Amino acid sequence: MSVLLVEAFYGGSHKQLIDLLKENVVGCRVYTLPAKKWHWRARTAALHFMQAIPASSSYRVLFSSSVLNLCELVALRPDLASLKKILYFHENQLAYPVRKDQERDFQYGYNQILSCLVADVVVFNSCFNMESFLSSISSFMKKMPDHRPKDLDKLIRPKCLVLHFPLQFPDVIRLLPKHKLLCRPTGVSCVDDISALQGQQQPCVDGPQAPRPEEPISRGKDKGTLSDSATAGALGLNTEAGSDTLDQEEDQRQSTANPGENQGAEGGNDVMVEGSEGVDGQSKPLHIVWPHRWEHDKNPELLFTTLLKLKERDLNFQLSVLGETFTDVPEIFAEARGQLEAHILHWGFLPSKDDYLRVLCEADVVISTAKHEFFGVAMLEAVHCGCYPLCPKSLVYPEIFPAEYLYSTPEQLCKRLQGLCRRPDLARKHHIKVDTTAYSWAALKEGFKSLLATQADHP
Repeated sequence: MSVLLVEAFYGGSHKQLIDLLKENVVGCRVYTLPAKKWHWRARTAALHFMQAIPASSSYRVLFSSSVLNLCELVALRPDLASLKKILYFHENQLAYPVRKDQERDFQYGYNQILSCLVADVVVFNSCFNMESFLSSISSFMKKMPDHRPKDLDKLIRPKCLVLHFPLQFPDVIRLLPKHKLLCRPTGVSCVDDISALQGQQQPCVDGPQAPRPEEPISRGKDKGTLSDSATAGALGLNTEAGSDTLDQEEDQRQSTANPGENQGAEGGNDVMVEGSEGVDGQSKPLHIVWPHRWEHDKNPELLFTTLLKLKERDLNFQLSVLGETFTDVPEIFAEARGQLEAHILHWGFLPSKDDYLRVLCEADVVISTAKHEFFGVAMLEAVHCGCYPLCPKSLVYPEIFPAEYLYSTPEQLCKRLQGLCRRPDLARKHHIKVDTTAYSWAALKEGFKSLLATQADHP
């Protein structure tokens, strides 16, 4: 068997997946283009690969991300048309957010629809990615002035399945502080509960017989931790008491329980949960990390607006803003750096993976403020390193994270962080109810190997 791995944008998660498949699947041949000038890759990559991929009778499978116009490549290279053609969506252009001062380029979404029509299998990294794409096709095609095709989503959906992006989680035990080691889950992994996508691929389709996406989340109560109601009250979550009561209770705790709680490491008077005395790092200010691309779709404006509100309220916290930067960095980053300078521990991209993981292991809370996310590698990596996650109650996040880690409005995000700044021990002693092993290569490898196999490989 010979598998063609074709990647028109060989960088980031696209590169990680191609490298992982090449290392673990026998008989792969890789053809790539550098991760530069994305728009030109989407427009012209097929012409390049027409010439770059040599003819061979040994090819059986063609695997490509949706950046490539697969329809063009197959038309230019008829010898590839008979292969099992697999299209993998890291993101889709129908649901990708566009700046207000820009117009959505019809061609990119149109290319992805054409690619789906010629592919044999269309794979998405999340159900949100798949459903947002399929449900947008009809309205997207209405942009055409006339002679609009109908029901394209019904042609594409039977080919579709969800196979999460596989992560290779590093061993971070040596980097974790003592309190995170104490909270690290032990025992049997929940990964056995999501065997539906291990060794086979199941399409998410409509109807009563439709298989549900796996739920890689342990929702049971953890022994030895704060009760759900106590944690909810301290963090400002919605409970039967109502939001006004929660505000009053929080203010009362601040004024009576611990007058010096905002002093951070110097004050030495932070409130501790039972059994937390003596655990290293418990008296330090809350360490917040934001490990995302410095681009507008990650909504840094919401992050910095929220943090400045915490500063105005004299709440103590430390900040690490990581992630890659590109040519056009939003101006908000330079402005916020000056305003939050006293709180900053780390600022900017860390080229060393070890340094990056060390910061995640040191941090208490990881935040997403994204307006676009089809999977969220950075959030899962941070949770693997023991960070308490706070994510929007939208996009892909409800598919991965339980409700207690989701916020619906900027006000809710601010209130959650306010509670954690006053009680950082709640984040540090919390047993995170997300099973990251469900998104590991170990859990998903059989699904990918089966995907890249043909009937001829299973006589």
